Amino acid sequence: NGVGKSTNLAKVAYYLKHKGGLDVLICACDTFRAGAVEQLKTHSRCLDVPVFERGYGKDPSDIAKAAIAHAKNVGHDVVLVDTAGRMQDNEPLMRALAKLVAVNTPDLVLFVGEALVGNDAIDQVSKFNRALIDYSHDRRNPRGIDGMLLTKYDTVDDKVGAALSMVYVTGQPIVFVGTGQKYTHLRKMQVKEVVKTLMG
Repeated sequence: NGVGKSTNLAKVAYYLKHKGGLDVLICACDTFRAGAVEQLKTHSRCLDVPVFERGYGKDPSDIAKAAIAHAKNVGHDVVLVDTAGRMQDNEPLMRALAKLVAVNTPDLVLFVGEALVGNDAIDQVSKFNRALIDYSHDRRNPRGIDGMLLTKYDTVDDKVGAALSMVYVTGQPIVFVGTGQKYTHLRKMQVKEVVKTLMG
C-alpha cells in the first residue's frame, strides 16, 4: 500500500491512449480501500478514459470479468485492472489475486513496487511472485508476474542495483518506471541507461 499503484495505472492508461492510440478502460477492483474507486474516477475524468466499477465489498474477480465482457461489447482495446494493495505474506489477499488471474487470464500481470525501498524490493517481488505461483489455480501451469513497474524511480539516483536484482530473481522485465507525479512521468526502462550508471 502507498506505492502508487492507482496513480501509475493512470499513467499507463495515459501512455497507452496517447502513445499507443488505444481505447482504454480502467477497471476498479480495489474493493477494500476506502476512496479507491473515487481515486480512479478522478483519474478517469482527468484522462477522459472510462472507469468500470461496482463499488466496494464485491468479488474483484467478478468485477474484472464483467469489465472485460463490457470492453469486448463496447470495443475497448485494453482493460487495466487496479487491484487492492496486498502484502506478499497475506495469504487471503494473495489467494484472491491468484483467483482474479485464474478467472480472467490477463495478458499481462505487473508487480508495482517502489524503487526507493532498495533491497527490500527484491524480497517483496520474490515473495509476491512465489505466492502468486504457489496459489495458482492451475498447478500444472502456474502463473506468476509478467513484469514490473517501479514507482518513484526518479528518487533513486544511481542506485539501480536493486532494479537489476529484481529482474534477475523473477526472470521478468521492468516494463515501466514512474518518474514523477504527472501522467506523462512514466517511461520504459532504458537498459543502456542502467548499464551506463552501473559502469560509471
